[in-house]
Amino acid sequence: MSKNPVILYVEDDPQSRKLMLMLLKGRMKLSHVTILEDSQNFEAHIENLDPKPDIILLDIHVKPFNGFDMLKMLRNKAWVGSTPIVALTASVMSEEVQQLKQAGFDGCLGKPINIDTFPEILARIQSGETIWRITE
Repeated sequence: MSKNPVILYVEDDPQSRKLMLMLLKGRMKLSHVTILEDSQNFEAHIENLDPKPDIILLDIHVKPFNGFDMLKMLRNKAWVGSTPIVALTASVMSEEVQQLKQAGFDGCLGKPINIDTFPEILARIQSGETIWRITE
């Protein structure tokens, strides 16, 4: 497992972006973190990523393309392959979890994320574990 995974995070909430940036770059000392504040021009953004992400975190309720739309775009890219794509959402009902699984997400994390357990969860996702953590 790479000690310094490349992360892509799409999130429209400024507080969530700030928290994730502090966590990934500050506490976890990751050097390759890309955070998009919306899904405008999403395909162009992901094509231009270098290096390509090892883990992709998608907020479900983003505009103009929601998490399900972005997932479809990503799965059509050859370079994505088996890269874990994990949904992040504040509104998680059991029906939504089923929708996320059926759509092809590799896991789901409820928001707000727990800053104490997140580094370990990220490592587990990177090692191939599927995590459907809805509540802490």
